[in-house]
Amino acid sequence: MLAVNILAKKRDAKVLTSKEIDFIVKQFVAGKLPDYQMAAFLMSVCINGMNQAETFDLTKAMLSSGQVLDLSDISGTKVDKHSTGGVGDKLSLIVVPIVAAAGLKVLKMSGKSLGHTGGTIDKLASIPGFKTKLSIKEIISQINEVGAVFVSQLDDLSIADKKIYALRDQTATVPSVSLIASSIMSKKLATGANAFVFDVKVGSGAFVKSMAEAEGLADIMLDIAKKSGKKATALITDMNQPLGKAVGNSLEVKEAIDCLSGKGSREVMELSKAISIEMILTADGADTYSEAKLKVESVLNSGEAKEKFAQIIAAQGGNEAVVKNPEKLPLASYEYNYLSKNDGYVSFKDCQLVGEAACLLGAGRSFPGAKIEPGVGLLFHKKQASRVKSGQSLATIYYQDISKLKRAVALLDKAVMVVDQQPGRFLLIKEKLSSE
Repeated sequence: MLAVNILAKKRDAKVLTSKEIDFIVKQFVAGKLPDYQMAAFLMSVCINGMNQAETFDLTKAMLSSGQVLDLSDISGTKVDKHSTGGVGDKLSLIVVPIVAAAGLKVLKMSGKSLGHTGGTIDKLASIPGFKTKLSIKEIISQINEVGAVFVSQLDDLSIADKKIYALRDQTATVPSVSLIASSIMSKKLATGANAFVFDVKVGSGAFVKSMAEAEGLADIMLDIAKKSGKKATALITDMNQPLGKAVGNSLEVKEAIDCLSGKGSREVMELSKAISIEMILTADGADTYSEAKLKVESVLNSGEAKEKFAQIIAAQGGNEAVVKNPEKLPLASYEYNYLSKNDGYVSFKDCQLVGEAACLLGAGRSFPGAKIEPGVGLLFHKKQASRVKSGQSLATIYYQDISKLKRAVALLDKAVMVVDQQPGRFLLIKEKLSSE
């Protein structure tokens, strides 16, 4: 079997066999397939797509490149959630403590920043001392003791995805439904969870721009979950404007703490609760929607969810004092007030540019290994359809480098407009799908 023949076949939009897909993945992991050939394969998939059978075969090949965790030493149902990536998406920092406080077990394996979106691991790294590199023994021990753990991708799990993930970010092949689905599912299945909830982002700030693509991605992930004997639910949610107010690592941690303290923005709280409820239901942690909702409201109102986040931070070597005193989180040295140039209404034209602006400031990576500035980012004071006056602050920009600030402002000028006619507001939760 020759790699070049397989590349030509996918270039011509033909369907690959399971053996051909497995060959490409195994050769790449073994170091026998060079980056340039894998990049060609990824670009062909990105352009021509894969059907559901091919995507399932790619997921299986990536899953088999590493081990699958045995979580049998953890009692109860293990549940996980995954977001397909968005701007200002700090939901995992809120949802995981809520669900753990409600009695479920959560192994949350997350990634670093990808493209214009932030990564949960980078957000957690802004908490002084927080460790996300843990051994399997440490992971199991913490879940048994605390109920939840946040970890970066383990070296022995879905080894293929780790290599492909880095290459996709640098070859403009991130926005592919098949590549996104196989990446997510190979990692999710490797963690050994019994149930999953997928937050499929759609809109200008997401990798998936249309509802048709979002529904297709959700269907593929649910299909893979079902074929793998797992329960799963998917919510398709809006990403046409930043989720909440904060975009940037420590800023998003602070907003997550605000939410766990009952002071979060309406949209972040609404979606956090919705995903938490679905996680409880999908994992059979409640018999009815009302019962699951009551559990979520109870742990939030009692402060148990906030305390659970502090416990997770402490267990992973972090300074749990940030939960009571978020000012202990790092913050950039300088601030810039981004002002409205005229009277009118806020209209987010391109949310992806907001994410790119945050990356320019140092909140994300423009190349592998680039240093993250934990305290830079944007804090929006006005959202879609808000009435503003000339000179009123739309956002505060936290920065370290004046040259990066100027470039970020130029992107914001294209991303956010103030228009004469009030635009429509975005529907936060667009659709719910299930594997059953």
